[in-house]
Amino acid sequence: MADRLNMQVMLLILGLVFAFLYLPISVLVGLSFNAGGMPTAWTGFSLKWYGALFANRDILRAAGNTLIVGLVSAGIATILGTLLAIGIEIRRRKGRLLETLIFAPMVIPDIVLAIALLSFFSLLDVRLGLHTVILAHVVFNLAFVCAVVRARLKSFDWSIVEASADLGASMLTTLRRVVLPALAPAIIAGGLLAFTLSVDEFIIAFFTAGPERASITLPMQIYAMIRFGVTPEINVLATLVIGFSLVTLALSQRLNRGGLPGQ
Repeated sequence: MADRLNMQVMLLILGLVFAFLYLPISVLVGLSFNAGGMPTAWTGFSLKWYGALFANRDILRAAGNTLIVGLVSAGIATILGTLLAIGIEIRRRKGRLLETLIFAPMVIPDIVLAIALLSFFSLLDVRLGLHTVILAHVVFNLAFVCAVVRARLKSFDWSIVEASADLGASMLTTLRRVVLPALAPAIIAGGLLAFTLSVDEFIIAFFTAGPERASITLPMQIYAMIRFGVTPEINVLATLVIGFSLVTLALSQRLNRGGLPGQ
């Protein structure tokens, strides 16, 4: 009887936690289909605000900038993060100083990292723009890609690398035909995670984008819009960003756990 009561209490607590986390998001998603102009009062179902959103040039330009930053920074971070993960795993017996330095961006507060990057670009007299946002996103995405690939390397059988060398394959050939195919699910998962983090990131982009409107990303555009009050377009935009992020993260987790689709 006591065990059953404890289980019910645990389920109740779990339900309250999930309600606290996801009920506001559910309300926001529901209000994105609101017909009225008031963003918080339901007046009927409509898709007109989705059409209004896709007709907004500022939002479309910001979304394009976000895609550019996300794809380029994720691509660079995936390549460098994969190579770093392999190098750290090979040298793991020679100390953890390098590992600590690589993973520092994961634990440093975003505001501190943003100020540091802005100071660095200012010191080098680099003109701020979309390119500095990309470089800044590579810095913090690098650690996440490296962590995901290293998790896969923990179960990697290094004897196949030795077998490849015994068969006469060069180091580059072994990397290309043995190591990378085995790590492919983790590499893709790390790239998707880096892309998602880049799409959602605001603070670092805000500090490193510069004053030009051509370098505004989607989170920065959302911030500029909500300064004057929440509109139905904000609900629609937030719904699309949430849905895109959830799909990308789910695919990333699926690849990292179960391998490539069809395997």
